[in-house]
Amino acid sequence: MDEQGFTDWAVGRQRQLLRSAYLLTGDLHRAEDLVQEALTKVALRWSRLADGNPTGYALRIIARDNISWWRRRRDVPTESVHDTGTSDEPEVAIVVRRALARLTPSQRAVLVLRHLEDLTECETADVLGVSLGTVKSQNAAALARLRTGAPELLSLIGRTP
Repeated sequence: MDEQGFTDWAVGRQRQLLRSAYLLTGDLHRAEDLVQEALTKVALRWSRLADGNPTGYALRIIARDNISWWRRRRDVPTESVHDTGTSDEPEVAIVVRRALARLTPSQRAVLVLRHLEDLTECETADVLGVSLGTVKSQNAAALARLRTGAPELLSLIGRTP
């Protein structure tokens, strides 16, 4: 294994992966666990991934592992995403985190990958291992849910609900 190549990639992408995992989970500790697991899986397959898209593979692991965790814990409502913010946290971050907590894990995964990671619909479908139609429908449902259930997002950008 090209240890230096993996180390360079991991150091360069760890913050991005953690941000995505946190936005998916709303829980910093779970996000850190998801990233650590993804980095371990990428390291084990580095010789095959180095010349491909290791970041896409890591994002896929994070999203799928988060959805699998959620499925095992269906008795916990989506709204119970942990609010670990502090009083000095920027208002925008609090509003975005609370809005994302209103979405299902699948909707959240699509929204984070499409709009925050800036992946195309095809790339998002590939990362999540779902069809393009699923990405489109989950994205539309997530945006509709945010429009009706999180009007505070509109006020952040200067629009009225």
